[in-house]
Amino acid sequence: LIMALVHKLLNGVYILRKCQMPSAASCLFLGPHSADYCSSSLQKPAAAPGKAGSPQRKTERDLQGHHQKEVDLDITSPEEMPEVSFDKAIRDEIKDHFRRLKDEFVSHWIGPQGRPLHEVLLEQAKVVWQFRGKEDLDKWIVTSDKTIGGRSEVFLKMGKNNQSALLYGNLSSEAPQDGESSRSGYCGMVSRIPRGAFERKKSYDWSQFNTLYLRVRGDGRPWMVNIREDTDIVQRKNQMYSYFMFTRGGPYWQEVKIPFSKFFFSNQGRIRDTQFQLLLDKISSIGFTLADKVDGPFFLEIDFIGVFTDPAHTEEYAYENSPDLNP
Repeated sequence: LIMALVHKLLNGVYILRKCQMPSAASCLFLGPHSADYCSSSLQKPAAAPGKAGSPQRKTERDLQGHHQKEVDLDITSPEEMPEVSFDKAIRDEIKDHFRRLKDEFVSHWIGPQGRPLHEVLLEQAKVVWQFRGKEDLDKWIVTSDKTIGGRSEVFLKMGKNNQSALLYGNLSSEAPQDGESSRSGYCGMVSRIPRGAFERKKSYDWSQFNTLYLRVRGDGRPWMVNIREDTDIVQRKNQMYSYFMFTRGGPYWQEVKIPFSKFFFSNQGRIRDTQFQLLLDKISSIGFTLADKVDGPFFLEIDFIGVFTDPAHTEEYAYENSPDLNP
């Protein structure tokens, strides 16, 4: 109701209907549209035809015309003013979330891209992330030691011909002068957690695959590949599963295949004595970190990131998990 009254006041509708003879002083508080109406209502009656050409009348008409031009230049007409409706915006937002919720149910039963569900369940490989446009870059976040006062810089942009993503920057191991941190020097990128309708957290189910598959081109530096599980426990927010990816440098692309059984468990960047196997049905994000303590420029170009099933790989878990370590 208040917004409707304000809207009417701005357009002058309420003033035109209720205020037939406003005073000159009140026109100062009624806005430009109502002030223009008040000035026209306070004018003297039209002069006789014989007195129309007098200098005084001509001067008044010129001043009024000049004032009208200023109003037309500075004030938007009521027809051009956009109508603001909070109810419509809320309705549109709710409709969009329900549409996304319907798409989730339909894609769950039909399968991605309209394929039959049994074909999706039997597939041997799947591309999870690829880089073909800016919307693909928006699914990732870049990070560096600048968050703790370091000097490393990292950037992410589309590669040549929009067929890859280029992560580049400069690594600096100089520790921040804050009296607390004794080491520094890392850069990386991490995928955003997927969101469903009504901002619900979603996860990736890779339980039918056993290998991570990447096509990359680097500068010879070793990178750490990090995978996080979907969890709401605060104590586990720094836990991840990691493994090394060695780039060979040069102009040629390389295909990297890392079995999920090789990923080791770490917490806050430290490898734990007690190891746990990665749960592939609740994957929230994947990331790449460079921290080889070699100062200087770096780059990593990524074509796609996917998963596939390697029938030759039968290992379930590569690390010992004895009862003494994990009772």
